Amino acid sequence: MEWRKDDYLITDDNSKVQLDIVHRLLSATYWGDRRPRETVERMIAGSICFSLYRGAMQIGFGRAVTDGATFTWVADIVVEPDFRGAGLGQWLMECLVSHPAIKGTQMVLQTRDAQGLYEKFGFSGNSALMSTKVTDL
Repeated sequence: MEWRKDDYLITDDNSKVQLDIVHRLLSATYWGDRRPRETVERMIAGSICFSLYRGAMQIGFGRAVTDGATFTWVADIVVEPDFRGAGLGQWLMECLVSHPAIKGTQMVLQTRDAQGLYEKFGFSGNSALMSTKVTDL
């Protein structure tokens, strides 16, 4: 699928993901800074990816891991720093949560600092979430 707004495009076509740019964007985050390029390549292959472009330049990324029926993990929502503050992350989330393969599933995610963004889409805190600590990527 594709979504267009002004000069921007979001696509769920994994073949259009610009791996080096996504790796660089994630390397600058607190959650993805230890992921080798090979790990990023594998995670893209196993996810529904949402790539944000301005012209030919990829400026954002997000992904969902889902069973397509009951559960979706939302991850790696990131926008190039020069493009932040323009509502592009919110638009990326709008496209993600409305995607036919995801819509209607229970969605979960983890964040330290973007609660306000995700609350707009019905996410709320949950003390029952448990996870393992990743030691080797």
